[in-house]
Amino acid sequence: MSLKRVRGTEDLKEEDLQKHNLVVQTAKEVAQHFCFQEISTPIFEFTEVFSRTLGVDSDIVNKEMFTFKDRNGESLTLRPEGTAGNARHFITEKLHQQLPLRFLYQGPLFRYERPQKGRLRQFHQVGVELLGEPNPRGDIECISLAWLLFKKLGLEKEVTLEINSIGDIDSRNQHKEALLDYLKPLKNKLSEDSRRRLKKNPLRILDSKEKQDKEIIQSAPSIQNFLNQRSKDFFSDVLQGLDTLQIPWKLNPFLVRGLDYYNHCVFEFKSNSKKLGSQNTILAGGRYDRLVEMMAEGGDRIHGVGWGAGIERICFLITKVPFLPRPISLIPLGEEAEKIAVKMAWELRQEGLNVFHPRSTGNLSKKMKRANQMRSKYAVIFGPEEIKNNSFSVKNLDEKTQESVPIDRILHFFKKQINDRA
Repeated sequence: MSLKRVRGTEDLKEEDLQKHNLVVQTAKEVAQHFCFQEISTPIFEFTEVFSRTLGVDSDIVNKEMFTFKDRNGESLTLRPEGTAGNARHFITEKLHQQLPLRFLYQGPLFRYERPQKGRLRQFHQVGVELLGEPNPRGDIECISLAWLLFKKLGLEKEVTLEINSIGDIDSRNQHKEALLDYLKPLKNKLSEDSRRRLKKNPLRILDSKEKQDKEIIQSAPSIQNFLNQRSKDFFSDVLQGLDTLQIPWKLNPFLVRGLDYYNHCVFEFKSNSKKLGSQNTILAGGRYDRLVEMMAEGGDRIHGVGWGAGIERICFLITKVPFLPRPISLIPLGEEAEKIAVKMAWELRQEGLNVFHPRSTGNLSKKMKRANQMRSKYAVIFGPEEIKNNSFSVKNLDEKTQESVPIDRILHFFKKQINDRA
């Protein structure tokens, strides 16, 4: 039996969780400004929810999904992405009459990938989905929500928005034919995965991360040359909307999304930092007008747009750990002091103060060392003499100063410190 962590997973410690919670809480606050409502879908779904929508020839379905059989022989999959589960929720709950719908989700996702910096097998994501908005304003709204999230986190200078249009179905079909004509003579120079994609979906080759494929892709026909007027107008309206909101963007004609259900606008926020290496995409999304139709096998066409952001990757960019109130350490000396400390801790905690009451064993030196390890700013020290005088010693561990405070003024003393700091 191995007691090691499973490869590709992490134990999130206090500082990690502080950053993690900051991202999630900020995303929730920003999403509320746009009237998005939080939703939490199951951590696993029937495998078909993902295989039908992601595409049976996609890397996620072929290589990356954690799939297993339950006791009834049903095939289940740990969710590898968030959009399909939200679309399934829309269909099963019959929410057509409530459109448009705005969802915010967050939680763990799972992909069997080679672990590296910024890429885990269990990772966490926060994302939004806007269903029932066919116009460019939906794209603008989702992108502006993402931009405001980065601004609130103080990361707007750390990221670059890259955007592209992959057009509607007609535009993509014409581009697909031209791409095939270009790639077929170069088939033997492509990677094994791209040679397989050449038969099933050549557009996926544009999303390849293999060096040999990237070199070939540089000279491939651009989708921009095959956009029909409708696709051009849609993309132009999105870009004009971003300009109106003064959200900077960069056109990336090679940007595609590796999933079958995307159309029109696709976008990514990429890190300008070298901290993430090649895994520098921290938020990605786009429009998916055919997803619900594909999932329901001929159901209604429900227009949608959304994005997902890797929380661990965003945390890499956060340098300042959010402030957490530092605890007050109670250092009782003797049995009578211990009894008083239990009651004092309860009273202070009820008033919203963080209190650390170390174990009763150990001398003063050991207890003070533990208080420092807990990053306490104050330590309240009292034994028989202090109890007799009804006045406890309060030591400021930062400034190395100490003063005597009457026992009935302890709560007032610490509340004053908090108010003065605020």
